[in-house]
Amino acid sequence: MVGSEFDQVKKHFGIDILAPKNTPVKAVLDGYVFMSDWTLETGYTLGIQHDNNVVSFYKHNSALLKKIGEFVSAGEALAIIGNSGTLSNGPHLHFELWHNGKPVDPASYVIFE
Repeated sequence: MVGSEFDQVKKHFGIDILAPKNTPVKAVLDGYVFMSDWTLETGYTLGIQHDNNVVSFYKHNSALLKKIGEFVSAGEALAIIGNSGTLSNGPHLHFELWHNGKPVDPASYVIFE
């Protein structure tokens, strides 16, 4: 279930997907992990570089299952839903898609059920 939608004006560059704590987070496309780390604001965060200059980010996780340099396939578990980082207020995934260095609305490319 989508909690908050993409809003470029408010600088909310992704969508928040509500899910029970400990739900696996899965890759939307094949790619290479270029970020797998902790940040104060977004907690456990993972970034994947895909073909065609597309990047996806998965934020606020409770655990990361992949390391920098690993190849992941679409649908493969990357992380576990959590509530990490100062910008999180409950278990959810903040998911972002970027193309050519600019954020795009993930709902225009991915069906969230």
